[in-house]
This record gives sequence, structure tokens and C-alpha cells, in this order.
Amino acid sequence: MDSGSRKIYHVHGFDSRQLLEHYFSGNTENGFLEDSLLFPIENLTKIFTDGHIKGDVLIDLSTGSFVHHLHAACEFFKHIIVLKVQDRCILELKRWLDTRTGAFDWGHATKLHVEIEGSSEQLEDKEGKVRSAVQHVMKCDLEKENMTDPIVLPPADCIISAWLLDDISKNKDDFIRYLRKISGLLKPQGHLIFIGSLDMTYFTVGKDKLHVLTYDEDFVRKALVGEGFAIDYCKIKKRTAVSDLTDHKALIFIAAHKEQ
Repeated sequence: MDSGSRKIYHVHGFDSRQLLEHYFSGNTENGFLEDSLLFPIENLTKIFTDGHIKGDVLIDLSTGSFVHHLHAACEFFKHIIVLKVQDRCILELKRWLDTRTGAFDWGHATKLHVEIEGSSEQLEDKEGKVRSAVQHVMKCDLEKENMTDPIVLPPADCIISAWLLDDISKNKDDFIRYLRKISGLLKPQGHLIFIGSLDMTYFTVGKDKLHVLTYDEDFVRKALVGEGFAIDYCKIKKRTAVSDLTDHKALIFIAAHKEQ
């Protein structure tokens, strides 16, 4: 399948459960445990426990229906609002939030959080905090002037965007345009946490190969600065995953604050 015929995440969708099974399960054989789980968890735990990023409202704008990136955030924000561009991802996430039969088991990720924090907290209590903090899960459309129309969101103290801009941006102009839209949801001096994959050209879910915007560290840094952000923290992790499901070379984690 050539790049022109690859599916586009927010247009064609994918099997949200298979995405979790491929990239976010506790399987240690393909290396995604380190790339997709451990890397975000370690860095999110660090920046939140440093104490500079906290507040009332956190908005999550990420690909798929994963929740492991919210475990650290729920300790520092009163309200978490999750926005999704795909209905299937909303349904998958709500299945876990409502503790329904058949929900994806995030116990392995919760255990990593507890170990990294050095906490003696029970896994059930930790997951309960996440469920309590996530107060709204709703559909959004980044092409609309108000992406959650007719609902108007409160200004956010922090936004987490994990892999979404990689997957919905057809080109670099799109990336910057969507970044500008996301930035508009932040309070002045609000924080943006960006997680993405460097030098990637595709990812696979089931039998489908999906489009990804290919970019490097320099592009992301310039895009953020160009939209009025100051970068406070940046970590790069070289790929450890041994799999042909995707071809990323490295992962990037950036925490920035809005200057303008």
C-alpha cells in the first residue's frame, strides 16, 4: 500500500481495541512496552511531580483510547476533559471508565506508575482516581471554529496531546494549523505536553496501514516556538521496539508553556 492510499485516522478510523493490543499491552516481546508506555509514564511523572504544572482543568487531545498518560495528571488537576475525533475511541475509553465487562485491562500500566512514583497505593485506588478525575469524554472536530460545538470548553491550565497531530496532519502546514487550534484552548501561560514519534511514515492497526506525518525534532521545536510557546523540557528516546507494525526512529516528549 503506497502512502497515497493509506487510511487517515480521523477520516477512516480504525479498530481502537487492536490499537491498544498492538502498542499498549503488557507484551514485552516487541518493545512497545518501553516506547509507548514507560517513556510517557516516566516523563509525565517527572514533570508533574516537579510541581510547576498543575491547576483546575486539563484537556487531553490524543490518538486512540489509551489512559496511562492520565495517571500522573489526575493527582495535579481537579478536572480532566478528554476529547476524541473518533466515536469508536470514545466507546472504548468509556468502557474502561465505567468498569464494564470486556474493558481493556490497564493493570500493567497502573503498576508501572505506582512503581515509578514509589507509591504503596493499591492499583484499584490509583485507577479509581483516574476515573474520578476524567469528568467528560466528548467528540471534537478540529476543522470547526469551536471544535466541541455547541459546547464551549473552559480555558485549560494544561493540554496533553499524544500522537494526535502525527496522525491527523496530512502535511506540515496542517500540523501548525492544528497546533494553533489546540493552543487556543489554553489559558495565558498555560502548559502544553506534546508526545510524538520522530521520522515515522506509517503505523499499522490490524490489516490497515495508516498515514503519519513525518517530521523531526527541529520541526516540532520551531513549530512550538512559532506558535508562542517556550520549551521547558524535552526528551528524546531512540526506538527499542522490534516490530514492523510501525517505523518510527525515536519518540519525543516536550513540555512547553504559552508565552503569547
